[in-house]
Amino acid sequence: MHSTLIVARMVPGSTADVAKLFADFDATDMPHRMGTRRRQLFAYDDLYFHLQDFDEDNGGELIQGARKDPRFVRISDDLKPFITPYDPETWRSPADAMARRFYRWDASA
Repeated sequence: MHSTLIVARMVPGSTADVAKLFADFDATDMPHRMGTRRRQLFAYDDLYFHLQDFDEDNGGELIQGARKDPRFVRISDDLKPFITPYDPETWRSPADAMARRFYRWDASA
């Protein structure tokens, strides 16, 4: 499994709005089209963490292919009032907001 973690800023008190937007989005075929197996959203103070799991390390390629879909464009636009880049000066795309894993441990089978 491959995971990505996007870190951004979130308007305090907007977790229900953001969750609803993703619930509606995830009720479509878009997660399957993007290769998403699981999505988890976390908030800490004014920080937003978007953990997305994929079967393989091709999630980025599949997401790039889905970026022009009107549903992807719509959720991106709908999230703008609630989610802003962690560092607006360096942000060009969600890839610029992805945390880099530097340690991993898995339990033995």
